[in-house]
Amino acid sequence: MSAKLTLLRGDITTDDRADAIINAANSSLMGGGGVDGAIHRAAGREILEECGRLGGCATGDAKATGAGRLAARHIVHTVGPVWRGGDHAEEDQLASAYRRSIEVAAECGARRVAFPSVSTGVYGFPVRLAAPIAVRTVLAAAAGTPIEEIRFWLFDDATYAAFADAARLPGGRPG
Repeated sequence: MSAKLTLLRGDITTDDRADAIINAANSSLMGGGGVDGAIHRAAGREILEECGRLGGCATGDAKATGAGRLAARHIVHTVGPVWRGGDHAEEDQLASAYRRSIEVAAECGARRVAFPSVSTGVYGFPVRLAAPIAVRTVLAAAAGTPIEEIRFWLFDDATYAAFADAARLPGGRPG
C-alpha cells in the first residue's frame, strides 16, 4: 500500500492528526528560528532537555524525541543541508534527511507523519528544486512501512505551489 500525500497550508504545530511531526532542525538540536523554533516553543521545555541528551545530529540524519505539549506522540528532528550553490551534494543530503525522517518515524510506529519543507527557509535551498526531491523521497521511503499518510505543512503560497506541482509528478498525487 502506498502512503497518501496531503498538502496543507499553515502551521505544522497545529496538526492534531499526525503521530510524528518532523522538525527541520539545526545540527545541535537545541532549537533555532523558523519551524524549529515554532516546534520547540509549542512542544515545551522538556523537548529542549530531551534534545540535549541526543548529542546533536548530522546533516541528512534524523533522531526522535517525545512531543511534549504537541498532539503528536513524537518529534523527529532532521537536519537538512544549507544550500551552497548545488555543487556540495545538497540534493543527496536533502533526500537523506527526508528518507531518514520516514525511517525514524516508522520505527516509532507512526502512521501519519507531518513534514515542513526542509532546508527551504533560512538554509536557502530553492523550493522548486527541493519539492520534487521531498515528494519522491518520502513516497518511496514510506513504501513497505506502516505509514499511511504524509502530511506536508507549507507555510506560504509559493512553497505550497511548488509542492502541489511536485505532487503531480510520477509517484506523487495531490491530497
